[in-house]
Amino acid sequence: MSGRAWKFGDNVSTDEITPGRCLHLRSNLQELAKHTLEDARKDFAPNVKSGDFVVAGKNFGMGSSREQAPLVIKLLGVRAILAESFARIFYRNSINIGLPAIVCKTQSIEEGDELELRLRDGIVSNLTRKIELEFPRMSPTMEAILNEGGLIAYVEKHGDLLLA
Repeated sequence: MSGRAWKFGDNVSTDEITPGRCLHLRSNLQELAKHTLEDARKDFAPNVKSGDFVVAGKNFGMGSSREQAPLVIKLLGVRAILAESFARIFYRNSINIGLPAIVCKTQSIEEGDELELRLRDGIVSNLTRKIELEFPRMSPTMEAILNEGGLIAYVEKHGDLLLA
């Protein structure tokens, strides 16, 4: 996976990802996606490209449990979210819909840097700055869920979460 970095700070809430004033659109996710992160950055949703990355500081996805928050990010074509830490429910919601949420040091990633994510190797390469960042590999269960495109797709294919 490779793409451009969109940089955000600490404590980005689900209210910033999917603004409350737009939740009447939750039955029209394509329309809701057009408002993704607009309170944090008005230029994000109209300009993000398929394959890009959201890069943030600490506690990304804090606040209320809005399942739509990681979903609209994924609908915009974002390949993964890299952050110092995630709110627990946002992290699990991301994995469950097949959107990698990578816990890693993000201070050396700048806006617009070209990144390459090697999920299996636990490596983020910052191609712009010619540095590599390591991150802890995910559990085999979470990796299998991501490989199938999310929890529902995994269960539909395999029937349960028992891994060989």
